[in-house]
Amino acid sequence: MIAIIGAGKMGEALLAGMLARGHEPRDVLVTEPRAEHARELRERYGVEVAPAMDAAKRAGTLLLALKPQDMVALLDELAPHLSSDRLVISVAAGITTAVLEDHLPTGTPVVRAMPNTPALMGRGMTAIAGGAHADEAHLDRAEALLGTVGEVIRVGEQHMDTVTAISGSGPAYFYFIAETMIEAGVAMGMPRATAQKLVGQTITGAAAMLNDSGEHPVVLREAVTSPGGTTAAALRELERHGVRTAFTDAIEAAHDRSRALSGS
Repeated sequence: MIAIIGAGKMGEALLAGMLARGHEPRDVLVTEPRAEHARELRERYGVEVAPAMDAAKRAGTLLLALKPQDMVALLDELAPHLSSDRLVISVAAGITTAVLEDHLPTGTPVVRAMPNTPALMGRGMTAIAGGAHADEAHLDRAEALLGTVGEVIRVGEQHMDTVTAISGSGPAYFYFIAETMIEAGVAMGMPRATAQKLVGQTITGAAAMLNDSGEHPVVLREAVTSPGGTTAAALRELERHGVRTAFTDAIEAAHDRSRALSGS
């Protein structure tokens, strides 16, 4: 049995993805303290909603989808009800496997995961890293669960703060770019709905080319950029305003914040 502890947006996305990929509602427990949302989950998905301690006793795999600031208190609450043969998967930003292990029974296998919000559409990107007691079978199990909402990649835990900076936070950067492009179109007299459609499909198409062509982004960018043309003029302005440096600094700030959340 699998327990999802925390049924916010990410927790519910994982629940919906698991059920869509063949997991039976009777094999999933959900912990949700908000009574109204708990009722909605039961009605919408047919799953049992149970207290966290009950879920810890009954489930072989626990997927912890809480905010980082709530994680340690939850682990301390659950630890007396867990045995070291349970797999614990955490999607809390910045919480290291060492922190998880320190608050769980000795030898508990843990997997740290960082999904992003496109998981809500089944198109997420999740990176996972195993703790000291997680073997290939545990990583396979975590990958299978998280793969229900998108792609999964395995990384060394030393890269997880970078994953958070470029992938976990990454969708917000693209939304920021999209917002700017749409507003520019509106300022030039275009209807907002038309500008949003153009920008959305342009970003979707560009992402597909980046993923599917195998080409380096420099090659793809140069294919759009004719000498002396409109794209060259636009890129010259972006460079003049230091956009490349600003993005690098922004990603480094997100990385540093993730490290600060972990206390490392």
